[in-house]
Amino acid sequence: MLTQIFRWLMQSEVWRFIGFGSAVVGLLCYALSSSLNHIFGPWTVLKIFLYSVFSFTICLVILFAKTWQRSRSLRFKAHSALLVLTITSVYSFFSDKVMNGKPDAYSLISSAAFATMSLSLSRQTQCGFEADLLYFFLGCLLVQLMKIKLQLVIVGVGFSYSLIIVRSSFSSIDAAPQNEYVSLQDEHFVAVQVDSPQLPISTDIASMMQQLTTCVKALQQENSNLIDMVLERVKGRSQIVVTDHNFVIDALPSGKIDELHETVKLMLGAGFEKECFDVYSRFRREWLEECLIDKILGLQEISIQNEKEQDRKEFLINIGRKWIKALTVALRILFPNERRLCNRVFSGFSSASDRCFTELSQGVTLKLLNFADTVADESPSVWKFFNVICMFKTLCGLIPEFQSMFPDSLVKEVIAVHNRLKEASKDLFMELENLIFSIPEAKLVAPADGRYHPMLDEVVYCLISACRSQWILDQIADEAGTYSSFTAKMSRIIELLEKKLVAKSKNYKDPALRYIFMMNNRGRIEWMNQRWKWDTILGDDWFRENRAKGQQDLELYHRNSWNKVLNFLKVDINESREDKLSLFNLHFEEICRVQSTWSVLNEQVRKEIIKSLENKLLPAYGNFIGRLHDVLGKRAYEFIKYGMFDIQDRLNHLFLGSKTIDQ
Repeated sequence: MLTQIFRWLMQSEVWRFIGFGSAVVGLLCYALSSSLNHIFGPWTVLKIFLYSVFSFTICLVILFAKTWQRSRSLRFKAHSALLVLTITSVYSFFSDKVMNGKPDAYSLISSAAFATMSLSLSRQTQCGFEADLLYFFLGCLLVQLMKIKLQLVIVGVGFSYSLIIVRSSFSSIDAAPQNEYVSLQDEHFVAVQVDSPQLPISTDIASMMQQLTTCVKALQQENSNLIDMVLERVKGRSQIVVTDHNFVIDALPSGKIDELHETVKLMLGAGFEKECFDVYSRFRREWLEECLIDKILGLQEISIQNEKEQDRKEFLINIGRKWIKALTVALRILFPNERRLCNRVFSGFSSASDRCFTELSQGVTLKLLNFADTVADESPSVWKFFNVICMFKTLCGLIPEFQSMFPDSLVKEVIAVHNRLKEASKDLFMELENLIFSIPEAKLVAPADGRYHPMLDEVVYCLISACRSQWILDQIADEAGTYSSFTAKMSRIIELLEKKLVAKSKNYKDPALRYIFMMNNRGRIEWMNQRWKWDTILGDDWFRENRAKGQQDLELYHRNSWNKVLNFLKVDINESREDKLSLFNLHFEEICRVQSTWSVLNEQVRKEIIKSLENKLLPAYGNFIGRLHDVLGKRAYEFIKYGMFDIQDRLNHLFLGSKTIDQ
């Protein structure tokens, strides 16, 4: 703490305002003192105006002393010294002339304030007269105190000693960096490369800031290459595996890092820690944000609300995955490399390295955490649920890495976001049934051609995604104190899905199309199970029951469609075979015309339906034609429109619709 206070007091900017305040106090008290009244007599308007102009000029000189310091002209310094000598001489002459009695309190305060003002000038400028001006006003103060009472000189000496000690501290700080640099040369270290266009070393803050900015900009030119390297390493990877922990820092020019280190060492030695941190942290933070926020997360401005409504679904599906990737890359690649870079740049200043690393990485970390908060605060939806679950799982696994890398204050922020994601996950899990069936696809009517419903894919994809997080969802369910386990909830959702599909099937006017629709949906579920193996959630019994229901739908399809056609192939004694065949031809052609526009997208299901029709229709039709030949002989060909191969060919063209068949 004392070191920080000392460094703060050593900064020229602080003494700029101390000097300005001291000048204002000194001039005001001197105006009220008896000394000025004895010299110039009572105040008049003209005297007030002239003293105000003089005071305003002195205050401006003190406030903008650094501006005068930038002049390298020896003539300017000579004229400044002459002006100060003239003012102090006139002041001393009139003081000795009029001050025969004891001075008043205003005179004492003005002398002390002018001495402090002189000390401020010695911190800000190097014109050569600052120390003499300080000693002059301290001498005046001591003389005035002795005129009041001799013992008061002890107070004056103490005050003078404190100001002189502070000024000697200024001198030692200004000299330290240069001495350190000289000692490095004495030990045969290469401080400045002969062929390097390096800026001259200076202890002036403006020159050092310029030097620091030059070094930073030299490294900044490598940012685009570094970002491309990082993106190439993590491209297309769901798991971030780091084999080379130094590839970012190794890609930076070592010589430029060394130059930056020398400049940083000068600034820290001169007490300009804050200025150094601000420049370096801003430079590295910009690179981290460009890499993580703009490139990997893919957002120029983190705001879900800025997304257009039509892009919202795709945005929400992808953003959780991108956030997980950005956070993982930050903790496992970028932050460890920034830690090593800070250690090199601030070598010899371990506490400064720790502080700078925390400052530059904390900003982008908080942005990523705030974005997770934004997702958690979004209105409930099924895609929000899966994003929150995945983000919660990821953050669970990364908390130990946060703890090993950051201070407790930032770790508390991480844990707070982790807890909010957990709470949001619990609330969303309890409402999962409602969320899943609130998707836009659930509001669609059944497709006109009887293919499977779009809602089916969305619901099953949701269930498959949920299966990947089963352990965490079971844990959330247990902590929520609910009896609804993960498996039980999945079973309820699939049961509700079946009920909704049955309800939508009733919108078809043709009963046969209802059962084609249901067979399409059941076949789609079987196909998705073969692809993603999610029977572990619903169990083998459920899928056996689903296949049995599919057979029932097939029988009901026959009953409501082809049984009537088959009845025309059954002839009673008094019925005409020719009339029966004519009716068969008429209805068979109509059914084939209608059902060829229906769709069965699963090829296996389509083949099963056609095979079942062939097994029933071809034997019955063959028997009927055979008996017709027995009765009519060659005249039977006059009534036969379809041969056996024609019947089979027409059946093979059923359920093609306008589809692409799933393989």
